[in-house]
Amino acid sequence: MNADDLPCFLSAFIRVPWGHPLDSREKDYEMRKGFTRKPQRDERSAGGKNYITRSGLQRLKDEHRFLLTRERPAVVEVVAWAAGNGDRSENADYKYGKRRLRQIDGRIRFLTKRIEAAEVVDPEAPRAAQTKTRAFFGATVRYANAAGAERVVSIVGIDEVDLNRNHISWVSPLGRALMKSAAGDSVVLQAPGGTEYLTVLEVCYERISVEPFREPPGSEASTKGLPRRR
Repeated sequence: MNADDLPCFLSAFIRVPWGHPLDSREKDYEMRKGFTRKPQRDERSAGGKNYITRSGLQRLKDEHRFLLTRERPAVVEVVAWAAGNGDRSENADYKYGKRRLRQIDGRIRFLTKRIEAAEVVDPEAPRAAQTKTRAFFGATVRYANAAGAERVVSIVGIDEVDLNRNHISWVSPLGRALMKSAAGDSVVLQAPGGTEYLTVLEVCYERISVEPFREPPGSEASTKGLPRRR
């Protein structure tokens, strides 16, 4: 997908007042409140597309492959082993395994849908003159609050949110507020504690580093071969 095709679709999400990040000890709390919000059903499938960076899509694919080819078969093996150990109603391995299988299958279905709906947007792709200075999907934005405290965020897909890297969703409160803004613009965020004014200082498009998928510790695939509980 060409990045220039996004402005018309994303313009519907311009400067919607929501929560905002503050400074120092309230940073983590406010980041979670202002940077993320559990997407509503229509946001999850906005336009039928899942806008995402290439590395973000790869992370979804890697998790999907791990669950389908390693974790699920390992859990199926545990369930089969546990089923042969007598009364299933009193068999903790069997009950845990069946519950874990349901969780894995649900996650696989979710990832499959997200991957199928993926629309990759490259933050480094060339942009038209009228869009390269304004914040759209894939932009990295530097802004300041009324107290002058500066922060830098990157606007990514809803499956790529990473508070540790200041990656915010394009449908999050802050993402919506920054959308289509340019350096020098002021955006208003309405928080429970009052109104906050943010000044956009810089908008640029650069590579966004997404944390790759890593095998979770304690997964059944990683403990395969260890003694089972009796």
